[in-house]
Amino acid sequence: MHNHLTKELFDLFPQQDKGDFFYSYIYMRHLDHFVYHALMAAGWPAKHPDNEVNDEIKELLEGIAQSVAETAGSVDTSTYHGKVMKLKDAIQMVTQKENIKLTPPETVIPYKQARDIILQNPESISVGECACRAVSETSCLAPGEMDVCIFVGDPHAAFINEANPKFRKISQDEAVKVLEDAHKKGFVHCAFFKKELGRRFMAICNCCSCCCQGMKAYNVFEGAVPILAPSGYVAQIADDCIACGECLDACGFNAISMDEVIAVVNQEKCMGCGVCESRCETGTISMRLEPSKGEPLDLEVLLKQA
Repeated sequence: MHNHLTKELFDLFPQQDKGDFFYSYIYMRHLDHFVYHALMAAGWPAKHPDNEVNDEIKELLEGIAQSVAETAGSVDTSTYHGKVMKLKDAIQMVTQKENIKLTPPETVIPYKQARDIILQNPESISVGECACRAVSETSCLAPGEMDVCIFVGDPHAAFINEANPKFRKISQDEAVKVLEDAHKKGFVHCAFFKKELGRRFMAICNCCSCCCQGMKAYNVFEGAVPILAPSGYVAQIADDCIACGECLDACGFNAISMDEVIAVVNQEKCMGCGVCESRCETGTISMRLEPSKGEPLDLEVLLKQA
């Protein structure tokens, strides 16, 4: 690996946060092992990664996973969390041409410890294997189909491309295709933020409720562990719904039920991902802004405000 990439990663952190560099370095080099230890710490079944790391690395990864677990109970202390996005907003994150540095209002990113959006060299993008699915005992994606995690901007995208053999560089157009294909599969786009990676946005994950730790934790604990923030939208269903049940099967947050003649949205559970809207063949589902769910991570709007 090029030494200058390690230095760029180190230089990212201000003096008071230099200790986070080591967590960042280990995390990106051994992302699958981190997720494995995080799942084990949560008491959930997991398959050991197909490669080995030494005992010292294992101890560090266990410490990182434990720290994430201990701080996850509050938006004030959480160090690792995601913001649900509609497809159009996710595409904005991977198609920027200019560097961006902004701190969205808390109505968009409600977390205190990691909330900045900093896109340095935004055309630098790396995609790689979804670690959650790779260590899941029964993954919804087959080996070879798991490249759905997208790191955006440097130094993170360049570093993980060099440091982690399961990641590779792609163009912005290729990143858009990854997002569109994931959306067709019914996956949820989440912009993830991590304190140990510079208190900022680092990657877009295309998540599922069966394998992905963020969605699993949110569903299992019914939102009591605020690892995900809603998109700012909720689904609404028109009166001419034919109750076909497609949206019921598509919803990854268990927010839709059926009565005898129409689908019904539980707005408390709805995270506004838009998967149901795209799955509805009759066009009777739409997404509307809902202030109680915060505001969207819409870069066009945020940049105008800034």
